[in-house]
Amino acid sequence: MLKPNSIVILHSNDIYPTNADGSLPFKQNSDLFYLTGVDQEETVLILMPHAVDPKEREILFVKETSEHIAIWEGEKLTKAQAREATGIQRIEWSQTFESFLHRLVPQAEHVYLATNEHLRASVVVETRNARFIKECQSRYPLHRYERLAPLLHRLRIQKSPEEILIIQNACDITEAGFRRALGYIQPGVGEWEIEAELLHEFVRRGSRGFAYAPIIGSGKNACVLHYVANDKICRDGEIILMDVAAEYAGWASDLTRSVPVNGRFTKRQRLVYNAVLRVFRLANEILRPGNNPMDYQKQVIELMERELVQLGLINTKEAREQGPDKALVKKYFMHGTSHHLGLDVHDVCPPHEPFAEGMVFTIEPGIYIREEGLGIRLENDVLIGKDQNFDLMGNIPIEADEIESLMNERKRSAR
Repeated sequence: MLKPNSIVILHSNDIYPTNADGSLPFKQNSDLFYLTGVDQEETVLILMPHAVDPKEREILFVKETSEHIAIWEGEKLTKAQAREATGIQRIEWSQTFESFLHRLVPQAEHVYLATNEHLRASVVVETRNARFIKECQSRYPLHRYERLAPLLHRLRIQKSPEEILIIQNACDITEAGFRRALGYIQPGVGEWEIEAELLHEFVRRGSRGFAYAPIIGSGKNACVLHYVANDKICRDGEIILMDVAAEYAGWASDLTRSVPVNGRFTKRQRLVYNAVLRVFRLANEILRPGNNPMDYQKQVIELMERELVQLGLINTKEAREQGPDKALVKKYFMHGTSHHLGLDVHDVCPPHEPFAEGMVFTIEPGIYIREEGLGIRLENDVLIGKDQNFDLMGNIPIEADEIESLMNERKRSAR
């Protein structure tokens, strides 16, 4: 995929500070992790397929460990460990990177550097890769600079069998957490207590925790799409929406379920719930190879429009007259139906890329009736297959009757 006589230079993420001497937990650059599997700061990868010396076609730089680091942070990878873990034979210490750079870049014509080109990215903090771009362009202004992101997007959008196994493991851990939560939810518990139950189950099964900030919203909070406070008491008669899932080995899963706090759906809640479930199932039938995200979303909006008319939220005349923007539908269903899933929860993808076999997507329709304090969203992760999709969360309860049965059965057992 690289142009002739190219060099690729890809840095790890920084450890970001908080306040005083605090720092956030380290999160590796997903592209570097994809290419190396190294989950360590101060790591750099150089790829130079046409290097004069064959031993310099692939070089990984890792942070040198020391007795001080071993005591305070834990040992870093040795050269032998890095070689064994990655398959890259040429391993050097990070402090030697500058000398290699000064010798190798002049041999190349094209320099591929990494930027965050996710369509929804909002980057306000300068990354290590961003700093390096400025430094490199200042030092070597006459080279031809190329975008690495489109190439990595192309590689990452279709998952390998190994990736599918890891994502499936994340989904299975998520299932265990959800089943645990079903037996715990009842009037009077705090949203934060449910979060704690989920985290307990995730971590004890080998996950490092949540794949993203958990959304656990009861009552009117279920209508806030990115509600993360999780600090209210769950009340009798409310629905609680849980958009929460586990990561595993760096890969993400993404689940949403909406369940009755008291273990029984009201008639109205069940009507809305089943409407969302029908859209969920029909969306799975059109999330197929050859379709594209824009047409797919329009088709789902049409499905949702019919359900909203049946629920009495809009009437047939209003539906017919609302125009192509579907503003009335979007009042109750205002977000996209599906997104790529992988190393990132909202995984990378080229714009308007048609769906293809081997891609992993979420399916997550929802209906949010703010005036009723009622929000329902259902979400599973599916692998697009040649003849049909495979639901990676197919074992996780989703039918209203099954949800009620499990919640009440576990409450009876607790008594």
